Amino acid sequence: VQLQASGGGLVQPGGSLRLSCAASASIFDIPVMGWYRQAPGKQRELVAGIIRGTTNYADSVKGRFTVSRDFAKNTVYLQMSSLKPEDTAVYYCKVSTIRGRDYWGLGTQVTVSS
Repeated sequence: VQLQASGGGLVQPGGSLRLSCAASASIFDIPVMGWYRQAPGKQRELVAGIIRGTTNYADSVKGRFTVSRDFAKNTVYLQMSSLKPEDTAVYYCKVSTIRGRDYWGLGTQVTVSS
């Protein structure tokens, strides 16, 4: 499975962005999919995920970010609102198949700055 992430950019604090992760194959049977981010000098962290249909979020983004998927488009989204400078990072999407294999997309840069 190849993943293509897009939608990053420069946004002012308080602004919104929607990230997209398009898969090269059907995501219907993929049980785990998620968005991670990595800021300079920090470890990669899970931001939001969908595990067997249940969404979960890091405490730092709860109430501001929403993860969703569109089976018809084989795409996973991350809607980000009320963005803060500390949300600045490279964002990556990842899926884990039924067989336990992980696939990562190339990252997309999100910069929150005035």
